[in-house]
Parts: sequence; structure tokens; C-alpha cells
Amino acid sequence: MSGTARHDQEMIIKSKINLAKTTDPLERLRLQCLARGSAGIKRLGRLFRIIDGNNSRTFDFNEFLRGLHKYSVVIKKEEAKELFQIFDKDGSGTIDFDEFIVTLRPPMSNARKEIVLQAFQKLDKTGDGVITIDDLRGVYNVKYHPKYLNGDWTEDQVFRHFLDNFDSPYDKDGKVTAEEFMNYYAGVSASIDTDVYFILMMKNAWKL
Repeated sequence: MSGTARHDQEMIIKSKINLAKTTDPLERLRLQCLARGSAGIKRLGRLFRIIDGNNSRTFDFNEFLRGLHKYSVVIKKEEAKELFQIFDKDGSGTIDFDEFIVTLRPPMSNARKEIVLQAFQKLDKTGDGVITIDDLRGVYNVKYHPKYLNGDWTEDQVFRHFLDNFDSPYDKDGKVTAEEFMNYYAGVSASIDTDVYFILMMKNAWKL
């Protein structure tokens, strides 16, 4: 549904191979996230949101380092400093959360961003900018899910499991924002070479 497992597997292998070759600190962090699958960058983003206790949407070097270590990123302190400076464009000593995620995400063409947004808007039935279980009713069909078919899970449990794909293991709140949805699909996108194929996959997955 959300990017095939085969693509995910290919991307994980490719990311690990490239990780051994690159010395660029930004690319190394990006590849360490992608080596955890499509949701890698989104999960790192959610972790930093939790670390940002005062909701300032910025973090300093110590918070940055804490987040990387908590996510088990393999990085030396010098490399982390170099990386922090890449994100801290104005030299203020803090990083803007949104800029951090946008810079870290693998680049996506406008055509890909548009189709991801279309899928999000279709799922966000209430139009409040967040996808919840209620939004999924009537849009996401659970009837073919094996656990629903054999009676293990209720409809709501299938919905919840689906939302968990986009959610973070550190903070499963059953809600998916447009940003989290985009972060997830930026990971999927990194495993798909052509726009045409990515758009086709999204159209098929979400009946767009």
C-alpha cells in the first residue's frame, strides 16, 4: 500500500552500500535514515519533535546530538558539528526544525510532491490537516487485510496498524500530519527511479 516492501528492501541495501562510500556528512545522515526503510527520516523528525519539549521548533547543538544518539546514528562529535553548521544556515546556534527536515529529505520533484499531497488530501476527509482513524473510514478498505479476514483484528485495529506505518515508534499518537506523510513518501520516493513509476504507484495505491 505505502510503497512496496521490495522497493524498501532495495533501498535499504542501496543505502548501506552508498553509506560505505560517501564522506559527505549530510548524505551520511540521510543514508543512515534510509537504511532503516522508507519511514527512517520521518521517525527521526518525530524524535526531534519530542526532544523539543518547549515546542520552539528549533534545537541547539546539544539537543541535536542527543537526538542523533537516541536514534542510534553512528557519528563522531566533529562530524556532528560540521553537520550542525550545514543546517544552521544563519549561524544563530540553533536549527529550524522544518528546514532541517526539508534539507534532510531526499530531493523530490514537484510532480511527486503534488501526487503525495493529493493522496493526503483524499485521506484527510475532515480537511483539518491531520489523518486519523475516523478519516480512514470509507477511504481505506480493510476487507482484504488478512488479520481482518481471519477475525484477529477489528476494523479499527487495521486502521491503527496502517497509521503506525507513518507514525513514530517513540510516540504513536494515531495521527499523521501532512509533514509526516511527505517525510514518509520522500523515503519511498528515494527507492523509485522515475517520476512516472512513482506517480503510477501512488495513483494505484490511493485510487487517485
